[in-house]
Amino acid sequence: MAEGLRPRKIIHIDMDAFYASVEQRDHPDLRGLPVAVGGSRERGVVAAASYEARKFGVHSAMPSVTARRRCPELVFVPPRFDVYKAVSLQVRGIFAEYTPLIEPLSLDEAYLDVTEDLQGIGVATEIAQRIRARIRVETGLTASAGVSYNKFLAKLASEYRKPDGLFVITPRMGPAFVETLPVGQFHGVGPATSGRMNQLEIHTGLDLRAQSLPFLQQHFGKAGAYYYWIARGIDERPVRPDRIRKSVGAENTFAADLATLDEAWTALQPIIEKVWRYCDGTGTRGRTVTLKVKYADFNQATRSRTAAAPISSRPEFERASFALLEPLFPVPKGIRLLGVTLSMLNDAPKAAEAQLRLSV
Repeated sequence: MAEGLRPRKIIHIDMDAFYASVEQRDHPDLRGLPVAVGGSRERGVVAAASYEARKFGVHSAMPSVTARRRCPELVFVPPRFDVYKAVSLQVRGIFAEYTPLIEPLSLDEAYLDVTEDLQGIGVATEIAQRIRARIRVETGLTASAGVSYNKFLAKLASEYRKPDGLFVITPRMGPAFVETLPVGQFHGVGPATSGRMNQLEIHTGLDLRAQSLPFLQQHFGKAGAYYYWIARGIDERPVRPDRIRKSVGAENTFAADLATLDEAWTALQPIIEKVWRYCDGTGTRGRTVTLKVKYADFNQATRSRTAAAPISSRPEFERASFALLEPLFPVPKGIRLLGVTLSMLNDAPKAAEAQLRLSV
């Protein structure tokens, strides 16, 4: 927060187990049961899991066969993205009654800047309570909310008392709250980055705060400055309602290197699922598919292919991805990371656009 400026009032709203909760709402016989939204076929992937399923370790982007093994009673439900999108727009309509500054991250979460709210309420916590109450009444669903003075802490706060919770991190609490958290819980620090930090003996926010800016930039490049400031509870990023997504992508770093085409193709399936789930939910389509491969020696290769028309289906997206992957084999080294990105996007609904990348 710049000196002399009053703190922003930021709310992060996150719908609880959104896709699965919509299915349980619309199908009362599913309530109380472990539910997975996604395909149950051999190469299917879990798009979302109910809280009953999460107790068994089932989570999104998990292969369906693994989910079934962990929870034999798991009920698979095919996704209905048109319904999820309609509910998402209904929720955003509620947001818009309190502030025009809404930055959607996906169908089920968004940042709101309520520093100046439309109803003159003035208290961010009260606004968050009213929004959560209206979501419950008007949609039959629950949402968790985090309230703080910046986006980073608001998102951390929303995760603190899920599901159906509300938590506030005040400016006085911010730095102390951050220092106790494992770095793996920081938004923007994925499993691969968390592992690299741990190798550098950076395990908590306090450890991260002890590092100099040049040290973090040396090891993490441009992201080093972001890590330096968030370790101090500082995040100057504004809520950006007009931010336009130029691409949508996902990637995953693997615990063991991949050596064969079959291994790589199987590992790429949940990554493709993550990207296409966003595309299906928002109506986004794109023409360029880019495959990213990082080898065990950290050398990296990217391959792209641009279609004459926007890719219109998941099978078409899969075929384009496989056409980029297959010529790389046999590989000179094991593969430690795979990613796929769709770009040259059409005009997706602005309510669903965001610049943040998806993560698996």
